[in-house]
Amino acid sequence: MLIDQESFSLSQGDFIIRLLVSIGIGGVIGLERQFRAMKENSQGFAGIRTFIFLVVLGFLAAALYYLFSPWIYIAIFLGVSLLIASTYWVSASKGDRGATTEFSSLLAFVLGSLTFAGFIEMSLMITVLIVVVLSSKFRIKSIVGKITAEELYDFIRFVVIALLLFPFLPDQTYGPYDVVNPKEIGWVILLTSGLGLVGYILTKFLGANKGILLGGIVGGLVSSTAVTWIYAKKSKENEILSANCATAILAASSIMVVRVLIWTFIFNKSLFNSLIPSIGLLILSAVGITIYIFSKGKNTAIEGAEMPLSKPLDLKGAMVFGAIYVVILVVVSYANENLGEGGILVSSGIAGFSDIDAISISISKLTGESLDLRIGATAILIAVISNTLVKMGIGIYAGSVALRKNLLIGYGTMFIAALIAFFLL
Repeated sequence: MLIDQESFSLSQGDFIIRLLVSIGIGGVIGLERQFRAMKENSQGFAGIRTFIFLVVLGFLAAALYYLFSPWIYIAIFLGVSLLIASTYWVSASKGDRGATTEFSSLLAFVLGSLTFAGFIEMSLMITVLIVVVLSSKFRIKSIVGKITAEELYDFIRFVVIALLLFPFLPDQTYGPYDVVNPKEIGWVILLTSGLGLVGYILTKFLGANKGILLGGIVGGLVSSTAVTWIYAKKSKENEILSANCATAILAASSIMVVRVLIWTFIFNKSLFNSLIPSIGLLILSAVGITIYIFSKGKNTAIEGAEMPLSKPLDLKGAMVFGAIYVVILVVVSYANENLGEGGILVSSGIAGFSDIDAISISISKLTGESLDLRIGATAILIAVISNTLVKMGIGIYAGSVALRKNLLIGYGTMFIAALIAFFLL
């Protein structure tokens, strides 16, 4: 044993392993910094060797902390900090005010100390994060350069709502049938607006023109109904692209079904497990028919078929969604108490005409409390089918003849899968 104390012990074998890990950490960070300096024709003060020395110095300083005195570690850390500060002062006086390498050097010293103390997994995770951030300099600059003031303000609004408003909502039930919970409503609004924000970001920075399949998937995160309307109209403008447009619509519908599983997983694990066979079959059929129709139209490409971007954070729409969620929750509770199983299924089918998310969350919250598990699963499946029929109607109404044929094939396959899913329930 090199160190054998009540609070800390270290064998020779562990010492060698941790030292090698420290050398590797310094080498990885130093490699990125030296490569970046060579690419930019700049003279960074720290390369591979310097970073290895910094990490090993942090490693040995931690050893001296345990062997002799904590003050030795503090003195070495202050000395390293003064050295790094002086190099920054010199580079800043020459006009280079970036401090990324200097902060990386301090982190390298601390990582060496953490590795010596035995926090190897933590050190490696932080190292990976540092290298990813360091190597993403130009990509981050490119992304930041594309961000508008409205997008920045909307992101800040979302953070304020998530961290300052949502935690203080009361977590208790009110209203008719004792099912209205402000905390749950806030959670629904937060999830919905967050999903829209993520969809907006993906649409802005990836775009639908990277592939029609990708366009449908990204658009499906925001609204599969919007995707249906947009690509249905596009198919009428250029009928030769009908197979591509059908791909986007069916891909968005596939994502819609996946969203149902996500909501049930978040709000009701038992219902999620019950729906996996039936909804899983629907997903497989939707994905399979999407790939089939995609293969028919993969030789053509859509010009300028980007999803239109409206607002990054649609709080008004999210609040409307929250109101719909409350209404559906009360209606389903009323139907369950006064109309029996038939009323629940009818109300689910009607709710699916406008939106699948609200009814999925509502049924998930009530299943196991006032709803039987089988009835809850059946109600969600009916909502999925009614929502799918609405989108098929939009596609047939607004799309080309060829698009109608493809959608009838696609949604016909999904409908047959849905019938089989009922037997699985």
